[in-house]
Amino acid sequence: MNKRKLHHVWRKTQKLSYRYFLVGFVLWATIAVFALRNNNLTALKLRDEVLQVDQQNGDVEASLRALREFIYGHMNTSLASSTSVYPPIQLKYRYERLVEAEKAKAPQSNPTADAQAYCEANFPESFYGAGRLPCIQNYIDTHPIQEAAPPNIPDSLYKFDFASPRWSPDLAGWSIVLAGLFGLTFVISFVLERWMQIQMRSHL
Repeated sequence: MNKRKLHHVWRKTQKLSYRYFLVGFVLWATIAVFALRNNNLTALKLRDEVLQVDQQNGDVEASLRALREFIYGHMNTSLASSTSVYPPIQLKYRYERLVEAEKAKAPQSNPTADAQAYCEANFPESFYGAGRLPCIQNYIDTHPIQEAAPPNIPDSLYKFDFASPRWSPDLAGWSIVLAGLFGLTFVISFVLERWMQIQMRSHL
């Protein structure tokens, strides 16, 4: 390439200085950082709303749906618990209400009534205070009240975890794309301009 052609190419590349691409990279990278942070803060806010609605026994399903749709549609929205509890969304009050409902369904034991029925069957001719009273006392002593086993409630009823996408077509996602393009163009234009300078000096 002769000096005249080099000078012509040099004049063309000077119009697209790498500094413009650097400014574009810094601008879109800054926007991407704030957009990613906003996505995360919004997800945390929606999670807190879910927990509040759960405590107030409100429409948890609607709050969960809003949280799930936001997380599925925005990057950097995965929720991490500060107490290392997994999954990060656990509806404590829903679980307690489910436990109470299951306990209400369970048959209630009455040791005294059971003892009386047992002794009446075994001592039908005895008066209540004669043979049955010791029998009832002995039955109660030998049949202590057993605590009911905790109800087996499926985790899917009160534990939730939603995964965010690696990339999403929102402000954060497109900002990252544009920052990457400007960054790549900056590197190419910077290298090209330095190469042109070297070539120009070698032809002087």
